[in-house]
Parts: sequence; structure tokens; C-alpha cells
Amino acid sequence: MQASLIVDELRKHGVTHVVGVPDNGARTLFETLWAADDIEVIGVTREGEAYAVASGLYVGGSTPMVIIQNTGFLETGDAFRGTAYNMGLPIVMLMGYRGHQTLVPGAERIDTAASFFEPTLKAWDIPYTLMQQDDEVSDQIAGAFRAASERSLPAAVLLIGTTT
Repeated sequence: MQASLIVDELRKHGVTHVVGVPDNGARTLFETLWAADDIEVIGVTREGEAYAVASGLYVGGSTPMVIIQNTGFLETGDAFRGTAYNMGLPIVMLMGYRGHQTLVPGAERIDTAASFFEPTLKAWDIPYTLMQQDDEVSDQIAGAFRAASERSLPAAVLLIGTTT
């Protein structure tokens, strides 16, 4: 997916900050964000820190978004629960879906980062959608902002593949 389309959509929703950890799949997205003058990128060393930082930004009046990979999300449990979720903050998350291709029938090996991911999102009551193509960017991101706002809880868009 084109990183520029994602950044344009973030602007439409007033995103002021992106908090996260760059990974190979979102590399181009982070490069595009670093070049943007109107969205501040805050890098963290552990994914769990992203939720504390994003929660503080939201409480302070900003509109943050968290961008991390599914492997990191699985590490964030208590930090996510204790901040964004328990505080009832409508923070949108864009999460890379490492290993998604291993879930197809007949795959030689299943990546547990992928097989654990969606069941964890469901168990933690996080609404999500899968975004795989450029023509889905606007609707998927808008839908996540809508879901987060309606529930006053985090919502996610799962990024299948890489950004270009």
C-alpha cells in the first residue's frame, strides 16, 4: 500500500502524532511520516511504551495514532490495558500483520505471531479490520476512527503486507 495514501488519511482525521516502533513492513510509512511537517513521529523503544505516550498525548488534547507490528502488540498487554483501554481513550492503531501469509491453508509453517494475533484482539475487545490494498485505505482508517469514537476505546486497522 502507498504510504502517502495512509498519511493523507491520517491528516483527514487530524492526527497530530504517530507513536510507535518502525518495522520492515511499515518502513516506507515511517519515512513518509518523518518527512511530513504536520505529524510528529515519536519513536519508543518498546511497544508497550507507545500506549502510555499516546494516552498522555490524548489526555493533553492531541490526536495520536499508534503504529506497531503484531509481535510488539502481543508484548504490550498490561501497558495497553492499564492506559488506553482502562482510560477509555479512542486511540486508533495501525498494526502490521507479520506472518499473515502463513495462515493460508497448506502453508509450510504457521507463524504464531499471526495465529495468536486476531484471537488476542477479540479477547481484548478490540474492533479491527484488515487493510490489504490502496483502495481500502480511506474506508478502513475512517472506520477505525469511527469505531474508536463511538466506543471511546481503541480500535485497529491491521496492515497486510508492506507500505511502498
